[in-house]
Amino acid sequence: MIARLASLSRGWTSVVPVLAAVLLIFTWGRYVPAGVTVLMTVVLAGAVLAAVHHAEVVAHRVGEPFGSLILAVAVTVIEVALILALMADGGDKSATLARDTVFAAVMITCNGIVGLSLLVASLRHRTAVFNPEGTGAALATVATLATLSLVLPTFTTSEPGPRFSGVQLTFAAVSSLILYGLFVATQTIRHRDYFLPITHEGEVITAETHAAAPSTRKASAGLGLLLLALVGVVGLAKGVSPTIEAAVADAGMDHAVVGVIIALLVLLPETIAALRSARRDRVQTSLNLALGSAMASIGLTIPAVALASIWLSGPLVLGLSPTHMVLLALTVVVASLTVVPGRATPLQGGVHLVILVAYLELAVNP
Repeated sequence: MIARLASLSRGWTSVVPVLAAVLLIFTWGRYVPAGVTVLMTVVLAGAVLAAVHHAEVVAHRVGEPFGSLILAVAVTVIEVALILALMADGGDKSATLARDTVFAAVMITCNGIVGLSLLVASLRHRTAVFNPEGTGAALATVATLATLSLVLPTFTTSEPGPRFSGVQLTFAAVSSLILYGLFVATQTIRHRDYFLPITHEGEVITAETHAAAPSTRKASAGLGLLLLALVGVVGLAKGVSPTIEAAVADAGMDHAVVGVIIALLVLLPETIAALRSARRDRVQTSLNLALGSAMASIGLTIPAVALASIWLSGPLVLGLSPTHMVLLALTVVVASLTVVPGRATPLQGGVHLVILVAYLELAVNP
């Protein structure tokens, strides 16, 4: 009976990504009635769970920190494609779309995923332990990328408003790619041990012993299904976005709330994967996912929209508002104080979650 249930579970996680892709093909660019929207939402939730399953299969095969890196980059690449697709639709609202989406991703990952992971791990294992060297390096890179790409445009004077000039945008794009490339090299080659989970005694966990690693064939199939599931997650999220936009407009809320909701949907696979790692006391893996996603979101999105701005009409607004700059500064300061000791209690997790709630509350009621 158990074997049959396990077989059904494996079949379910393989069928749902295909179903999501088929549903996406038949609904893309078409009017979607209410009943189909409900179906899309259900399949979207299933695709999220399937993506988490296949990401864990791949991560188990390649080991850390490569597993969390694969999931972070895969989600971000498809997120960038979604941003460009929405920007191509034109309109005044697309001018701030990249900024709103990237900042939402930074706040959700650095406060939401980090806060939940620390809270779950510390409640379950008394304290959450991680490597401050690797986590601190990731946080420093995220803070630098966010400042160069999202804060400086508010203060430059070459263009009116919170915008970069062409030269400045090129500098920000190239700098983002260089910093992201340096971090990936540090994480995967030169100082890989800084990003591996550690025990409460400070010993690095170099290998998991709970199960044999999947075969190369199974891992390759898992990678393909992971990418298919992520395409389904992002595509279906875009498909249900008109319904979300209508609901947001009817509620009288700011249009930026739509970007927050879409970011929450897109980041669900990483959130669930991070929480599962935190429950297993692999907090470093959770932090790799959170900070790696924030870094990839900036480091890949800014160069992509900079290149796309050549043929896309309309301005590209990247500068944050004063309120969001305060929240970003608070996030960096609090995260730095969290990282330094290399261990955290439920208090640190709660502080990060309160910052996220403040961001969400101000998005709804600016």
